[in-house]
Amino acid sequence: MPDSVISTHIFTLPGWQGSGAHHWQMRWAQLFGDQVVTQHDWMQPLRGDWVTRLEEAVQNQLSQHPQQGIAFVAHSLGCHLLACWAALSVNVKQVVGALLVAPPDTTRAEFPPQMHSWRKPILNKLPFKSIVVASSDDPFSSLLASEVLAQQWGAELINLGARGHINAESGLGDWHEGRALLQSTFQPTLPY
Repeated sequence: MPDSVISTHIFTLPGWQGSGAHHWQMRWAQLFGDQVVTQHDWMQPLRGDWVTRLEEAVQNQLSQHPQQGIAFVAHSLGCHLLACWAALSVNVKQVVGALLVAPPDTTRAEFPPQMHSWRKPILNKLPFKSIVVASSDDPFSSLLASEVLAQQWGAELINLGARGHINAESGLGDWHEGRALLQSTFQPTLPY
């Protein structure tokens, strides 16, 4: 990460079907101005398409602000999107940190068929500081599977307890604790 980085731009990566207005990701976008990466197809998420869209968003931002650091707030399938992107993009050198919340277990037998292109997860160590936040009763992943992902990605694991899929239905509101976790992944101060 260059010493000359003067600010941090935050990208929000929703999961399958996107994040609704009451999801903490969308609340953060409203409160703090985080940029939501909008996918062309939320219902039939093709891995290559999603990674291409993320790379386009990152390149566009960095072309306008080449010295800027970037950080990611990923939820659910968005966590796997970030892992895929990080394995391919030369722009990882600009990343200062990432918060990966409720990554699903893509190897489960009941993994939705619409997400077939995600079935084999990318397990490379992430080349930036990251935190995986998991729930003990997530319907899309066991805590053990989340622990394994965090270990493979080289991320710290935070067990949030029984909070479901850590989404709008989890009753987190603006989830200030999550924002503090994101802030802990890098040095620049975030708006709070």
